[in-house]
Amino acid sequence: MATLLNEQIQDQVREAFEAIQQPVHILFFGTQEQCQYCADTLQLVKELTGLSDHLKLSIFDMEKDAAIAENYNVTLVPGLVITGENEDGPIDYGIRYAGIPSGHEFGSLIQDILIVSGRDSGLSESTRDFLAGLDEPVLLQVFVTPTCPYCPQAVITAHRMALESPWVTAEMVEATEFPELSNQFGIMGVPDTVINSGKGKIVGAVPEGRLMIEIKNALAKAAI
Repeated sequence: MATLLNEQIQDQVREAFEAIQQPVHILFFGTQEQCQYCADTLQLVKELTGLSDHLKLSIFDMEKDAAIAENYNVTLVPGLVITGENEDGPIDYGIRYAGIPSGHEFGSLIQDILIVSGRDSGLSESTRDFLAGLDEPVLLQVFVTPTCPYCPQAVITAHRMALESPWVTAEMVEATEFPELSNQFGIMGVPDTVINSGKGKIVGAVPEGRLMIEIKNALAKAAI
């Protein structure tokens, strides 16, 4: 079987992974039927985790491992959960991928691994303070396409917020793989971040402060 990552990319990723500070555990969720990109996504993360001894991969089937998928709130396949790892197993930070992280989103996956390995969101103090004050769930679904150069910024900002707060779950959603979901939320361009299943919405790769404001507005709207 041909590799998805050529030698040049493998060398670049190995070099990037030298910065890994603590173990990272990737959970893959797939299915044998009606999943166009499950095989490619699995091959991608297998190749990726083979490039560092600090990375671990677990493979789950949505039907056979339904309880595990439910535990991580994974409903779309292929699905990835990027977790930390300690002696007790995975540490869930709410960082999710729905769809294959290809094209520009491959860079998001690499960056997420490094961010999770450092256990530091890198967010501003004002954003950290806001997230520390959350007391209700926030779901950020960032709709992307592989050819969108601005999408990784939106994905990483959302994932940083998930790492920072146990109340936040952030999911990259590959828009073309899940057209029904894209249509449900009226996705016309990417990146488009949907907050709490439609309570809020913001188009474009915006600064973290702007996303924070939209989260506040979505939570306020839900409280009315």
